[in-house]
Amino acid sequence: MQTNATHPEREKAWAMPLEQIDVSKGYLFEQDIVGFYFERLRKEDPVHLAVSKRYGPYWSVTKYKDIMEVEVNHGTYSSDAHLGGIALAERPPEEVFPSFIAMDPPRHDEQRRTVSPIVAPGNLAALESTIRERTRRVLDGLPIGEEFDWVQRVSIELTTQMLATLFDFPFEERRLLTWWSDMATGDPDGNGAVQSWEQRMDELRKCQAYFTRLWNERVNAPPRNDLISMLAHSPATRDMGPREFLGNLLLLIVGGNDTTRNSMSGGLLALHRNPHEYDKLRANPALVTSLVPEIIRWQTPLAHMRRTALKDTTLGGKPIRKGDKVVMWYLSGNRDEEAIEQADRFIVDRARPRQHISFGFGVHRCVGNRLAELQLKVLWEEILVRFPRIEVVGEPVRTKSNFVHGFTEMKAVIPTRLS
Repeated sequence: MQTNATHPEREKAWAMPLEQIDVSKGYLFEQDIVGFYFERLRKEDPVHLAVSKRYGPYWSVTKYKDIMEVEVNHGTYSSDAHLGGIALAERPPEEVFPSFIAMDPPRHDEQRRTVSPIVAPGNLAALESTIRERTRRVLDGLPIGEEFDWVQRVSIELTTQMLATLFDFPFEERRLLTWWSDMATGDPDGNGAVQSWEQRMDELRKCQAYFTRLWNERVNAPPRNDLISMLAHSPATRDMGPREFLGNLLLLIVGGNDTTRNSMSGGLLALHRNPHEYDKLRANPALVTSLVPEIIRWQTPLAHMRRTALKDTTLGGKPIRKGDKVVMWYLSGNRDEEAIEQADRFIVDRARPRQHISFGFGVHRCVGNRLAELQLKVLWEEILVRFPRIEVVGEPVRTKSNFVHGFTEMKAVIPTRLS
């Protein structure tokens, strides 16, 4: 996010009447100026009642400690899809697709346990050689001295290959997974693939039909070590209805796609804009260990998660009423100077790099966090032995979204290759 103290948008953010601040507007993220509004809210109104024309009233929670309070109190703040789920944007009941991230314990815990073996330490160790081989192949295919789109050639390609492996999805059709991920998180007001709500639903139905065929194949075969087989054979998920099946599919697709791919792009941009940190990394490649969580903190690939209050309570001294929308802005919490020293700086050798909330916390902490870290670790290890530097050309194109904090295009050039 922008941190320039003299930026004209910062002056606007600090001059605006506090009650008019609504950080849910997509253009704030697309133009990378939302940070100025978060900065003010953290200082003056960290639990802020916003009134949005699109979303109605909601509470903006912008400080690390308040976000953590919401995260750990799932008895007070619900994720349930039928109460509004995990995102600010709400859809009519017929377009609500429950998934375990949008459930409360104990049902959440039962379904989460179904898929967690795929990211267990032993399985990650087995996957590392595959990740490394594919990363090498993608990097070796990049042009030297020519401009290319890092998002398409590297970030999307690597994460989509990984998703296809986790689902045991037909590899030659893997870009369907990217398409469906974009459909799941997009809306017609954004700058992505969704042209209308009707088109979005049509595409998601195609996703459901495709995966139903895979489910039917695997439910009648011996259990295998892929996500569809795990869902089909687990007592917690094998009797899911069509809507819940689609909900869990979209959760796993988006969770394995958007977050990692945008961290892959955000990491390159951060190093490009902080050349001293890039020099430190090149001088000591072992810093990849702290680089990876710093990238994830810095990028914060999911900007927010939403909860719904189950009862009257207080948060940061503010009265929260039963039924209120409570939005945890992870992107702001990760810039909170009271929780993270020099939070506005990108530091590859940060002393406590895991001090961030990009993966959430508590029962809903991202189930695939270690896999995401492994993919980023391998990527940067392989970059460092190939290329002295990778340069970002011009301004990247960012998503017009208050949920997925990412990029649709980032032009890059690799000047030379190490011999």
